[in-house]
This record gives sequence, structure tokens and C-alpha cells, in this order.
Amino acid sequence: MSKSNAQSKGKILLVDDDPGLLRLLSIRLRAEQYEVEAVESAHNALSILHRFRPDLVITDLRMDKMDGIGLLKELQTRAPGLRVLIITAHGTIPDAVAATQSGAFGFLTKPIDKDELMSTVERALRVSGSADVDEDWCEEIITRNQNLKEILAQAKMVAATDARVLITGESGTGKELLAKAIHRASPRKNKPFVAINCSAMAENLLESELFGHEKGAFTGATRSHKGLFQAAEGGTLLLDEIGDMPMRLQVKLLRVLQEHQVRPVGSTDAVEVDVRVISATHRDLQEMMQDGRFREDLYYRLNVVHIGIPRLDERREDIPLLVSHFLQIIAREGDQERKVYAPEAVELLVTAEWPGNIRQLYNIVRQNVALSRSPVISGELVQASLGEHAGKLASFSEARDEFTRNYLSQILQITTGNVSQAARLAKRNRTDFYKLLARHELNPDSFKTR
Repeated sequence: MSKSNAQSKGKILLVDDDPGLLRLLSIRLRAEQYEVEAVESAHNALSILHRFRPDLVITDLRMDKMDGIGLLKELQTRAPGLRVLIITAHGTIPDAVAATQSGAFGFLTKPIDKDELMSTVERALRVSGSADVDEDWCEEIITRNQNLKEILAQAKMVAATDARVLITGESGTGKELLAKAIHRASPRKNKPFVAINCSAMAENLLESELFGHEKGAFTGATRSHKGLFQAAEGGTLLLDEIGDMPMRLQVKLLRVLQEHQVRPVGSTDAVEVDVRVISATHRDLQEMMQDGRFREDLYYRLNVVHIGIPRLDERREDIPLLVSHFLQIIAREGDQERKVYAPEAVELLVTAEWPGNIRQLYNIVRQNVALSRSPVISGELVQASLGEHAGKLASFSEARDEFTRNYLSQILQITTGNVSQAARLAKRNRTDFYKLLARHELNPDSFKTR
């Protein structure tokens, strides 16, 4: 990082189709140690959003093609929590009102006063939380995958707000790690982070754990218990595997989210709570809603911002990084020499099938370390530990053939087996198309409507 970047008070994206105003604002903000990127259209702003990752956007209201309100709404979708200031012409009160009603943090009127500009920018960055986030907020999430990096950028922006987050992804993908990272990047980072697995206990016990109980509320309740909502006061509560929460408790949870109060089991008094709720699940909650197994009103309360985590086989480039990280952890825990994998062993890990995702990879690495008599873990040992999951990644030729076969099948379905029409769609002559069908063992007659 350059010296100027290291001293930066925040990153600001300026958007205005007036080059003169862009230059003036850029000079003023850079003089105050802000890192500035200036563009002349909303389209250009959106194209550099994930590369530049601003802490604040300042945009003119009146612009061609997409105006400031249009940009604001697009940013609310792509980068929830990102603060936006709107520049309006002097005296246009309706424009200013429309901007704030649409979710802008505030507005600046032309001609822009330097002191007003600086105070508004400082206030916007202060509430965004983006200018004061520890750089190690997501250090436990090891990745060089571009998709996951963009997800982390979104998570950092969301963390600055108090919006509830629903994290979805298969088991073992790291949903709890992401929830912890959001907490660490949020203004609540110095308050408790509390997690509970909603599928790990019986309904009555889960109710007591979440909401608390009074002494004598049920058999065995020999003392009062606060519950996790109260334990997480001022901080963050992760409701892991929310899809497994019983319907009766879903009703009670909805009431807590609406009223910001909990009523312990056996009590007639409600207790005020200030807790940010993050929920996580590997289930399809929309399908569960349709089946009547998950409340629709609760779903929309929890799913203010949705973040999906990719499977491990969608980020295979991260496997060598994760393996190295796990080997280091295991060596440190056992106070022993760090073992390494042979190159062919790493190749096996990268090409394997991972239904259990990162959790399964960690368990395999731990097993390999325990069973390897040599400092170098062999390919044979990895092959044995992977079993039926070894070597499932298709070669380039296999993947190309599979794509071609699926493509040809799709065209034949569209044309109901008409080879001449299918060849025209594929932009191939009829003879070549017949050869392709023969090579991939496809019979046009089987696609004809009977």
C-alpha cells in the first residue's frame, strides 16, 4: 500500500457530468487526505464499484441516462449500507426531499460550500463505520476467489448498518465465520457475538436458551436464566440453521424482532433488547415457506440482506491456500513440525469432490497429518482418505465434450429434431452437424414430437 493510501481517511467515489465540478471537489477532498476516484456517469461509477470499493459516494442528481436517484437505487442493491450524498441545484427543495426519501444519507446544494462539504463527508463516514474497520476483520476467511472477495466487500458494507442478514450456503462453507466477520466489521464489534444452532436441541430447551426463563417456570428450573438475546445485548446474535426452528418458536422470534423485547418463559414482564440478528441456513427457506414449514413474515424480517456463500468446488483455487492454513494451525496446536503435501497429493485435493465443503477438507487434512509417518504427505495417503470422492473434476476434454453434447441436445429440443433448422441455429453446415451428432451419439429422431 502506498504512503498516501495508508494515511487515507476514507475512499470517496465522485460522480458528476460536469468536469469542472469533479476537478474542484477532487482537489478539495484529496487535500483533506481522502482517496478519490472521479467519474462522469452513473454507468462508469457502477463499473468500478467493486474495484475501487468506496466508503462514500457523492453524486450529482441531474445526469443523462441514469440520474443520481437511479444510481442510488442501484447502489442499494449492489452495495447495501454504502452511504450516498446527492448534489442538487440551489433551492430545489423537492429534489432534496426526494433524495433523502429514497435513502440518500444527505444532500449538498450548489454552489458547494467547502466547510459544509467536509462536515457532511465526515458525518457520513462516521455513521457508515467504513472508515474505522480493523483490517483483520475477515482474516479467518482464506480466499483469492474473485466471487468470494466481492461477497466480502458486500458484507463489509452491510456490517456498517444494523440491517439483519440471512447467510445461505451448504453445510461446511463457513457461514458462521462470515457472521463473525460481519460482527467484527460493525460498530457492535466490542460487544458480544453469540451463536446458537437451532437444530441442535429440543424445542423447549431452545426456547429457554434463546429467550430465558424464570425460576420455577418448568421442572428443573432451579434458577432464573437470562437467555442468549439478553446475553448478546448491544452485540450480535447468530441464529444458525434457522430453517430448523420449530413453528411455535418462529412466532415468538417474530414478536421479538418486531418489538425489540423478550419475554422469558414463565415471566409476565418483557425485557428490552438491542441485538443485531444474523441468521444462517443450508435449507431453501422459500421452498419451506411454500410448504408451510417456515413463516413468510419471519422470512422477510430476517432476509433484509441476503448473502450466499459459494461451495468449495466453486472456488477450487482456494484449496491450496486453505490446506496450507490448516497445516499451520495443526502444527501450532500440537507444537510440532509443520508437515507438507507432495505436489501430486495437492493435485488430488484440488480435483476431488467436496460434498462437505471446507469442514470436510479440514477433517481430511487433520486425518492426513495424523496418519502420515513422513513430513511429506503422499498422494497414496490422500487417495485412500478421499475414497470415492477422489478425482471427480473433469478434464478439459471431458468438460468440452459434455458442454457440446448438452448444447446439441438443447438445439434439437428447440427444433424438435429438425436437423436442417438445428444446423442453421448452430451456424454449421448440415453435413458437419450430422457428424457432431454421430460423435456424441445423439439421434435426432428421439427429439421429434410424437
